[in-house]
Amino acid sequence: AFMVELLSVGLLFSDSYSNDFCVWLYFIVEQPPTIITYTSGPIIVLHFDTTINVKCKARGNPPPEYRWEKDGQAFVPPNVQTIRANQRKGSLVLQSEDMSEFEGKYRCYASNKLGTAMTNEIEIKAFKFCISMSSLFCIPKFPKETLSPIVVSEGEPITLKCNPPEGVAPRLIYWMTVDLQHIEQNERVSMGTDGNLYFSNALKNDSRQDYGCFAAFNRIRTIVQKNAMAVVVKPVAPPARIPSLLLPSGVQTEKVLLKGEDLQLECIPEGFPTPSVKWIKMGEVMSPRVKFNNYNKLLSLSAVEESDEGKYMCTAENSAGKAVHYFDVIVEEPPKWLTEPPQSQLTVIGSDVHIKCSVSGKPQPAITWRRNGGMFRGDPDKRMQVFDDTVILFNAKAEDSGVYQCEASNRHGNILANVNIMIMNMAPLILTENNQEYAAVVGKEITMNCSVFSSPPSSISWTKDEKAIEGEGFLALESGQSLKIINAEKGDSGKYICFASNVEGSSAVTAVLDVKDATKIVGPPQNTQVDSGKLAKLMCKTEYDASLQDTFELVWRKENKEIPLSSEKNSRYSVKGAMLEIMNVNLSDQGTYTCTARTSLDEDSATAVLTVRDVPDAPIKLDLSELDSPRNVVLSWIPGSDHNSTVTEFVVEYEENRWEPGRWKELQRVTGNQATAELKLYGNLNYQFRVYAVNAIGPGPPSEPTERHKTPPAAPDRNPENIKIQGHHPHQMEISWEPLSPVERNGPGFEYKVKYRQLGMEDNFTEHMVNRSVFLVSNTPTFVPYEIKILSRNSYGWGPEPKPVTGYSGEDVPTAAPRDIAVEVINTTVLRVSWTPVPPATVRGRLGGYNVSCQSLLNPDKILDLSHSMSFSGNRSHVIVPGLEPFSEYKLTVYVFNKKGNGPKSDPVTFNTPEGVPEQVSVLTSSIIQRDSVRLEWAQPPKSNGILTGYLLQYHLINETALDVIDSKEINITGADTNHWTIQGLKGDSLYRFDLRACTRAGCGPPQAEESHTDFPDQESSFSTHGWMIGTMCAVALLTIVVVIACFLRKNKGGKYAVKEKEEPHSDTESQKMNDDTFCDYSDSDEKPLKGGSLCSLKGDDATGDSVSRCTLGDYADGGREFNEDGSFIGEYSGHRHRGSVILSGITPSSVLKLLSQ
Repeated sequence: AFMVELLSVGLLFSDSYSNDFCVWLYFIVEQPPTIITYTSGPIIVLHFDTTINVKCKARGNPPPEYRWEKDGQAFVPPNVQTIRANQRKGSLVLQSEDMSEFEGKYRCYASNKLGTAMTNEIEIKAFKFCISMSSLFCIPKFPKETLSPIVVSEGEPITLKCNPPEGVAPRLIYWMTVDLQHIEQNERVSMGTDGNLYFSNALKNDSRQDYGCFAAFNRIRTIVQKNAMAVVVKPVAPPARIPSLLLPSGVQTEKVLLKGEDLQLECIPEGFPTPSVKWIKMGEVMSPRVKFNNYNKLLSLSAVEESDEGKYMCTAENSAGKAVHYFDVIVEEPPKWLTEPPQSQLTVIGSDVHIKCSVSGKPQPAITWRRNGGMFRGDPDKRMQVFDDTVILFNAKAEDSGVYQCEASNRHGNILANVNIMIMNMAPLILTENNQEYAAVVGKEITMNCSVFSSPPSSISWTKDEKAIEGEGFLALESGQSLKIINAEKGDSGKYICFASNVEGSSAVTAVLDVKDATKIVGPPQNTQVDSGKLAKLMCKTEYDASLQDTFELVWRKENKEIPLSSEKNSRYSVKGAMLEIMNVNLSDQGTYTCTARTSLDEDSATAVLTVRDVPDAPIKLDLSELDSPRNVVLSWIPGSDHNSTVTEFVVEYEENRWEPGRWKELQRVTGNQATAELKLYGNLNYQFRVYAVNAIGPGPPSEPTERHKTPPAAPDRNPENIKIQGHHPHQMEISWEPLSPVERNGPGFEYKVKYRQLGMEDNFTEHMVNRSVFLVSNTPTFVPYEIKILSRNSYGWGPEPKPVTGYSGEDVPTAAPRDIAVEVINTTVLRVSWTPVPPATVRGRLGGYNVSCQSLLNPDKILDLSHSMSFSGNRSHVIVPGLEPFSEYKLTVYVFNKKGNGPKSDPVTFNTPEGVPEQVSVLTSSIIQRDSVRLEWAQPPKSNGILTGYLLQYHLINETALDVIDSKEINITGADTNHWTIQGLKGDSLYRFDLRACTRAGCGPPQAEESHTDFPDQESSFSTHGWMIGTMCAVALLTIVVVIACFLRKNKGGKYAVKEKEEPHSDTESQKMNDDTFCDYSDSDEKPLKGGSLCSLKGDDATGDSVSRCTLGDYADGGREFNEDGSFIGEYSGHRHRGSVILSGITPSSVLKLLSQ
């Protein structure tokens, strides 16, 4: 037991050893308390916080117990249910709806039988920022107040005070209008750091009623607004006014800051004209870290230092004078350790112990000493004395051991250190863990430790296999506390014993050494060549001891600098296993690469050279020399670096300053193994030359140009090429050619000779000299072949003899019109036109094609668009013409055309297009009439494409959640002039969609949709509604019977039937599926819709496209043809026959009785 108590002193100095050792030692010896973590203050409690967790954790053996103090007194919880303090764990958990009762300064004490450690003060602050404390959860708000308008004369200053509420930092202030437009700030108008808005002088346009101050608290996601303020500026001619300061007041301000805080000095002036602000530091140069903001009104300096102390002056000046303000800036500092906190000590009994607490700060910190948490002022016999920052224990005894606290404080804060002091004599304590394992690699050195703690110091020796360690390969260090093996071998593996002894006793530990295989690179990277822009790969294969797998890594360096490897997509370097990949390489990647195979014990390296192949450098030292004439020269050069890729060719370029100065053109190419080129030059030019090289990677940059080289004039070397013969007029022929470029003319006086003759008709050429590259031959026969030659000449001679070219003279317009025009109507908008082609001789040129033109007879002034007045290229006899308008009458003509123009038109042919479906209704609106009634109003479609017969109205009850259709109904509305309809009997508080289509005899057009929501039904009126419904149903039943009788009688007498026309069925599948027995819907603006059997639908839902009546001539006629009402043929009859039905409109009881009486 005595030895265990002595061993506890080792933990006093655990900071001097490894964490692993401290943990090991903690479990076998006693240890005084050491604070290892605690919650640093201050702790800010917000209004929505109901729980505080204050941490305090200490290390010690026996485990320490904890207690807390608040404001220097033992902390007694006001309510046991609101606090949980675990004496074994130390953490303090405070719970309350009102955390303000826990405000104060707390300390945590951790104690065991060896002493007491304590924390620094932990301050808890409950943040209050509510206008009224009656609300438990309140937010910052501006006080309610009535603000009178601020009335000033133009030129006077204005201060709009914000007075923002306190709240959780950070707090941001904004000045805006009620519509959230920022108030413009400038040198005249600006916001101060206090949140107020300052006007150095007022202008007339400053008058407004909605100046608003907004305070934003981002941490609690809150923005509050002050009541809007009004400013009225009376217009006057403002006099000049000497500046004064709106902020700050007075002439001098003292500014005290802590070192490291940010300094802000502010001067906001007023005056007219607007003053400017300047700053100086009196007697010193302003720090370069100073920044000026807010139009020079705010001086900012971040992280102030002692050198930033001094007197600063701001000056506000305008044409009328100036004003100044002085700032005394004082930089202070909280306490801090001069070097490091005082260290724990172990010493023998009877020695003197000095504990020094060296601190600095401004103001100078006061030092307070404690022992085991209690105040310590020395003892009466003066064996333990306190000298301000030092405690001395004379002739120390074992009972003087304990935890001493040094606390230094000034008005800016405090620091505290716990110092463990132990006075004892003890046998050697080997701090190194017994059976500590060491690893080394063959050929490397290894050091084994035997750290001994004892009082007095111990004698230390090492043995292996019971033999003392000897030899040049072993070296004892630090009085034997370390044993170093210089060059480890496999045979050095084994157990080593460290023995330590002093007058108090002895101790020993064992160290285990394992010598491992060395790490090696067995497949080093190879020298590699790669093209610029491509992927480079370097491989590095390694071997290492299998037991070091977890610590192995492969590192790549270029020129001894580690290559940055990143997982980002834009990184050019990546490692895949043992391979380094470099993407998009360039010349900067060329160099020596080193791969290093590394484990926790050793490493090995290998290098390789990466060669990058790139485009060649520009040639240098160009030289030009003549051969037999100035137009035949030799250009030579010295090639530049090929950048590791052989040059395949050189390109010679030239520039001349007569015709195209500054423009370089390719002249010649030579192979890459020669550095000369023989050049053939044009005459009468002033040349300069340059060369660039090309290799497998690409072309390199060009060389510097040569000196100018002038060539003499000469006759042209060639004649024009690409001769073209065209005839723009009937008796003309235009001859054009690709002219020689100016550099090819070789001299002055350049011109062309044009020679032509009619092929097979003339023997001699007609000749003309021209300067242009075009020549016009007049009075030629129409469209006949000619033979042409073009020659070049200048003042020095003619070019070589050219080869002849054949072409045709000009064309004329055709003379004949197509005959036998036939028109076949395919559908409402498309027809087929055929004709007999014109004789080829009448074309009088190259046949261009035929043109078909249509003109509406219903609107003679309107001719179809060009897309319908169509041209068809080539020789043809029929075409398809789309894009006609339904239900129209047209006149059609056809003519032939060539390049010259159009021939005469054919005799016109007149035809009619069938009736089509209308366009979409242009306007559809809805309004709620009653709880179950909706009134619809609409406008007719822009184009009816036929005779408008009425409308098809479909309405659908919509599921408002799934947005699908629950129920659908439809109504046929007769009468083309109807423009409104009332639908009754709808379900209350429901969403309906209404689809309205306009209809002709050909069918109904696309729907126009409208949605409407009915009102919720009134429960009190349900009885009257039911009564109305019963009456309505009776009336409908009676009218239905009357309609059935009327239909029967009228069918027997015969009725008016619509003619079927060959049209495609309407796309409305619901309409197409309707039964033939469906009754027609009838309504007008005054009566309810009626449904009766055998009435005809206006939808045109029968398969034949009959939009007026299903009672067609097809029901009574045989054969496969269909006729319109005047009996004319309009197309083949198709579709199934349907039972006939009639259309009834305007049915009233009186008309029914009259019908029955017939």
